[in-house]
Amino acid sequence: MKTVKINDEYITLQQLLKMENIISSGGEAKYFLAENPAVVDGEIENRRGRKLYKDMVIKIGNEEFVIK
Repeated sequence: MKTVKINDEYITLQQLLKMENIISSGGEAKYFLAENPAVVDGEIENRRGRKLYKDMVIKIGNEEFVIK
């Protein structure tokens, strides 16, 4: 599990995808999530604007991330 440190109250799923170099631009997020839904705290999520708060666990493919 990889720790993602944030300085704000939250980040969006799209920002996480960009930070982790899963996508190269924000415009790709919609298409990426349509084919590869993320799992946020056990629930399937395909909204790129989903807010991710501290201590949330996000699974994308075989990778897991925790927000800190």
